[in-house]
Amino acid sequence: MATKTVYVKVFPDARKEKVVQLADDTFEIYVREPAQGNRANMRIRECVARAFGVTIEHVRMQTGQRSRKKVFIVTN
Repeated sequence: MATKTVYVKVFPDARKEKVVQLADDTFEIYVREPAQGNRANMRIRECVARAFGVTIEHVRMQTGQRSRKKVFIVTN
């Protein structure tokens, strides 16, 4: 099972949802959800899963639960 480490900088409460890929493993993700009640984190997980073509169960947040800079582990 292959794993990939993904680095994300998050912009919650954005006007438009947008995923910007800066490098192979680095993203900036703008989401409309607020950073309350874990809603932005769940949406970011969905965006990372969609970017790598896997289901949300294959994306796990490693660090950054309360930070704008997050690290995710994506498994195939």
